[in-house]
Amino acid sequence: MKAVEIKKGIYWVGVKDWNLREFHGYTTSRGSTYNAYLIIDDKITLIDGVKAPFTDLFMRRIASVIDPAKIDVVICNHVEMDHSGALPAIMEKAKNATLYCPPAGERGLKMHYDTANWKMQIVKTGDTLNIGKHTLTFVQMPMVHWPDSMMTYVADEKLLFPNDGFGQHYASDELFDDENLDIILDEAKKYYGNIVWPYGAQVQKVLETAATLDIEMIAPSHGIIWRKHIPEIVEKYKLWSSYGSIADKAVIVYDSMWGSTEQMAREVAAAWGEKGLRVTLCSLKYSNVSDAINDIVEAKYVALGSPTLNSGILPTMGAFLTYLKGLAPKNKVGFCFGSYGWKKDAQDEMQNILTNLGWELPEPIMTINWRPTPEGLRQLHETALKVVK
Repeated sequence: MKAVEIKKGIYWVGVKDWNLREFHGYTTSRGSTYNAYLIIDDKITLIDGVKAPFTDLFMRRIASVIDPAKIDVVICNHVEMDHSGALPAIMEKAKNATLYCPPAGERGLKMHYDTANWKMQIVKTGDTLNIGKHTLTFVQMPMVHWPDSMMTYVADEKLLFPNDGFGQHYASDELFDDENLDIILDEAKKYYGNIVWPYGAQVQKVLETAATLDIEMIAPSHGIIWRKHIPEIVEKYKLWSSYGSIADKAVIVYDSMWGSTEQMAREVAAAWGEKGLRVTLCSLKYSNVSDAINDIVEAKYVALGSPTLNSGILPTMGAFLTYLKGLAPKNKVGFCFGSYGWKKDAQDEMQNILTNLGWELPEPIMTINWRPTPEGLRQLHETALKVVK
């Protein structure tokens, strides 16, 4: 239950949610953390909070350093309840504390909690707060990924608290990025793709601001703390926020009723493999939509396959496409295929969605009536080859 000192006088006081397996539709197979940080200075400062069910553990971790009643300053970088859920208990305990947040944060907190007795102070980009040895600088980052989102920077420690930025839903016995970099980057990609992807332009602005700061540690609100591999995660954020892709990565997302569309998916994979692509096959029978998104984030080529059911898309593919539309990824090369019985409507519907997303669709839809024939698979193979430039 003890806090962990991450820099002299600065402590991690968050909690690890080992059992979390779902986060609004996003599978979290490795759990998550709700990171909060305590700065011991002339003014005792708490940055962010944790999810409400973990309030007691949170309080005990703070108490391993100092009595929570002695907290003078509370920084709310983001109102979402996995970060703010314990704030009512903190504000009740630390009766003299002032809570600092951006204008949208104040509105959000008042909509979520009874703040009548809270002392609140609005801050905006460029505002500073001296707490003794340290001075905090605030930078608003609206829509990364809520309107109230903000980051806090401690210049003398070269320490950035970006809340959801650079985070991962990942619970680990490690607190820092010193080990398991491949897993951490994959979880960061999954987090970005499923949470932050629609806000690329806003993330680009944050990266521009971050580039002007001297940073040797990034302490996000979820997952591990970055100190060893900051260049790697920053480069990934540049790629993801610009909707860039890796030229030889391809993903085929599909579902199948009686195996016909699955045969087609494997034929497309074979053709793309001949072109030297690294292909991932993702069946929605076995994979959650958030896992499929993780595969797509860095892929240049994406093929979608569904049979027609009741004149429409198979429900699993329909759910996936609804999710995909909300994330609005750009700069992909798409290809649609599938089998049908008496109507071809599913494939047209998929194609229309990709068209509206602005994807490049170099080849027409490929459909097969009922069961694939050798000739049908040959034509599909040739068309799939043409998709790859």
